[in-house]
Amino acid sequence: MTGILYGVGIGPGDPELLTLKAVRLIRENAVIGVPGEEPRETVAYKIAVQAVPELAQKELLALHMPMTKDPAVLEENHNRCADKVEAYLKKGENVVFLTLGDPTVYSTYLYVHKKILERGYEAQIVSGVPSFCAVAARLGMGLVEKAEPLHVIPASYQIEDALKLPGTKVLMKAGKKMGAVKEKLQKPGCSAVMIENCGMPGERIYRTAEEIPEDAGYYSLIIVKEEAE
Repeated sequence: MTGILYGVGIGPGDPELLTLKAVRLIRENAVIGVPGEEPRETVAYKIAVQAVPELAQKELLALHMPMTKDPAVLEENHNRCADKVEAYLKKGENVVFLTLGDPTVYSTYLYVHKKILERGYEAQIVSGVPSFCAVAARLGMGLVEKAEPLHVIPASYQIEDALKLPGTKVLMKAGKKMGAVKEKLQKPGCSAVMIENCGMPGERIYRTAEEIPEDAGYYSLIIVKEEAE
């Protein structure tokens, strides 16, 4: 009998936001996959171990995926990570892959998930609290009301047209393009707020586009709303 790969969302940063199911799966399984070269130094591990101290005694499987848009490099690394996971599944051992937020939202886990399914193994996704929901809650605001649409946008790509969409815009993963993103947000008719490191040490809140630092960290999320007329 082969093992199962579980892609487990551990939420955006606050260890108290891990779901009961996430905690149970971490406790019940011996092999925990972590996205990074040094598992104990990763953000995912540091969050999860606060909620599940037993994690410190588990076998940690380093599943490093470099930040690049090069398709060839990505494909090579996704296959390499899938190979590592498959070696355990073949032996009948489950692998619990920890991923920030929810695994269905811009998660590197999904690439491994698909490859494991293609190879004939079972893989399951376990929902976590999405970062944009946690940010809205931290700010005490709603994301959408009545008939407002919600748009989740990868901000490291072209966002000019996306910002013209009606309703609320969530900008994720701005990265090194934060300066350009900030410039586009400083226009009449929209209001932007951002949290850096939501629920983690070093959390910072910026309530206007002007306040957003151009060197903000990777774990920064912006909510853009249309100003009421």
